[in-house]
Amino acid sequence: MRPIAQKDILSYRFLSALRFNPAKKRAAFVVSSANEEENGYESRLYLYENEQVRQLTDLGKESSFLWLDDDRLLFPAVRSAAEKKRAEEKEAFTSYYVLNLSGGEAMPCFTLPFAVREIRAAGDKRFLVTASVDKRHPDLYAADEAARKAARKEAEDNRDYEVFDEAPFWFNGAGVTNGQRRRLFLVTLDPLTITPITGPGEDMGGFTVRGDEVFFAAQEKGPRLELKTFTLRVYNLSTGDVRDILHTDSFMLSRLETVGDRIWVLGGEGRRYGLNENDYVYELDEAAGALRVLFPAEFSLYNSVGSDCRMGGGRQAVAVGDSLYHLTTRGGNAVLYCLDKDGTDTPVFTKPGAMDCFDIAGTTALCVGLYDMRPQELYLCDLESGAAKRLTDFNGPALQEKYVAQPEPLSVESEGLTIEGWVLKPFGYDPEKKYPAVFDIHGGPKTVYGPVFYHEMQYWAGKGYFVFFCNPKGSDGGDNAFADIRGGYGATDYRNLMDFADAVLAAYPAIDPQRVCETGGSYGGFMTNWIIGHTDRFCCCASQRSISNWLSFCGVSDIGGYFAADQTAASLYDSPEKMWAQSPLKYAKNVKTPTLFIHSDEDYRCPLEQGLQMYSALVDRGVPARLCLFHGENHELSRSGKPLHRLRRLQEITDWFDKYSGERA
Repeated sequence: MRPIAQKDILSYRFLSALRFNPAKKRAAFVVSSANEEENGYESRLYLYENEQVRQLTDLGKESSFLWLDDDRLLFPAVRSAAEKKRAEEKEAFTSYYVLNLSGGEAMPCFTLPFAVREIRAAGDKRFLVTASVDKRHPDLYAADEAARKAARKEAEDNRDYEVFDEAPFWFNGAGVTNGQRRRLFLVTLDPLTITPITGPGEDMGGFTVRGDEVFFAAQEKGPRLELKTFTLRVYNLSTGDVRDILHTDSFMLSRLETVGDRIWVLGGEGRRYGLNENDYVYELDEAAGALRVLFPAEFSLYNSVGSDCRMGGGRQAVAVGDSLYHLTTRGGNAVLYCLDKDGTDTPVFTKPGAMDCFDIAGTTALCVGLYDMRPQELYLCDLESGAAKRLTDFNGPALQEKYVAQPEPLSVESEGLTIEGWVLKPFGYDPEKKYPAVFDIHGGPKTVYGPVFYHEMQYWAGKGYFVFFCNPKGSDGGDNAFADIRGGYGATDYRNLMDFADAVLAAYPAIDPQRVCETGGSYGGFMTNWIIGHTDRFCCCASQRSISNWLSFCGVSDIGGYFAADQTAASLYDSPEKMWAQSPLKYAKNVKTPTLFIHSDEDYRCPLEQGLQMYSALVDRGVPARLCLFHGENHELSRSGKPLHRLRRLQEITDWFDKYSGERA
């Protein structure tokens, strides 16, 4: 038995985009993996059929697909010399290929003159496509080659500077988005025609299809983002007619679903619990142009269980007849429920762990899951018995003869709440010895940790650390009230965390209380910054992609214009003192704890200046501090950053822990 090594993450396989064919007899999915030599990732299409799995493609660039029928897959690719040349010249286009599962090579099908974000079939040789367009050239896709070439030259000439005239002006993972609009198109083949459905200045916020009708939300976007403003319209695919159904300035839309012959709208007004309020499910009354509450959800309708062993996404809701199967986070687990047309929500598969994406065939669900302390695999789930059968062993070789620490549950009563958490014992654990420990705090705050495989935690356990983690107030997994910490950042949540740490030390006397390290990212980075200003109980800390100053966060984060005010229950203009009171930077004068800061220069969610402010404050006061800045990475560094950057990040944190936990040994 050996411990998990740092570089083992380069051997893991990540599964995503699972989907049955129309007949529900076979399913396709994507498998991604790291390429250390290229310092990137590869992805390939795989097929599941008769409980067997086989690889379909091997160029390493196939990351999405669409079933055309029971035997043919449509997927985007750059394969020909001409396509590679266009890509090198940074031309916006998407070429699609068709792979017939009966045999033969993938064949070119059609090419669209823009970068496609999403494609769905809408009948024979007809597709609905979303793409990003520039508000300055909204119809460039229809222009001739000379005009398109001139636009590319203009972009190249202007690449050394940006002009902002709206907010937000950038978005994490997408870069500068000023002037970009998500536009909806109808694409038909033979001949290829492209018809815009949304207007040139509109931003499309989601769509669903029912027969020959496309229901979509559109917003005429101005200089400032209006979170609750959109118009719901319906477009007839046969006639091209468009009609408005309703307009609202008070509703935050999450998504639209077609369930049977009904249109369900997921979202809410946020009047009770702000931006993090769980979506209600509404049924659209088309005749009245109104929404009727079908299901007033108190729990989330998605999977928010954290892990650093995922890449890509997949379906979190599937309509079957008059019901909607959906994921929901309960405690530290992501489980499957079924919501019927009468508004009754019933659990149908609740195996501990995390169902990451799924599809339904009769009384079974095929899913990608994080179960039994393994990285992702494909599972067949019997919805009647609750049994799960693992179908793949993509990650078995990486874990062969490796020590995988099993999470031991531990709960504590704190501030009138039950705080759920887990503890991992170190490799070679001997109760007669003393060990260092790592307290890991999740991001969000409205996410959760749970009993699932997390590489960095397993690596630390393999190096001889206890690792412990929990879900304080503000986390997902409970009801709306539990997730609500607006105006109270650093209050109840901080006390929950400290109470949990106390409970762990009491329950595991083998932990040396003088050698406990702490880390966290995003909200966990905020809380790390808060902790070091309020206690010196930890031997060292590592603050990752953090928030330190709500006042400056307002103007620099992609979500700062609305998230900061909502979460602090304060105003930059009318009550800045409330924002400052909840800012860790205010308490930097109290810090004594050696602290490492990890940040990325393209993190637009928790921008670099947030980490720099806290780092500079510690250096100014003579506190041991170090900042490691990753170029070209964003907020997702720890989850989908370049493989070598992920290794360096983990090494930086571990070296920091080793240094300071060793000094107190």
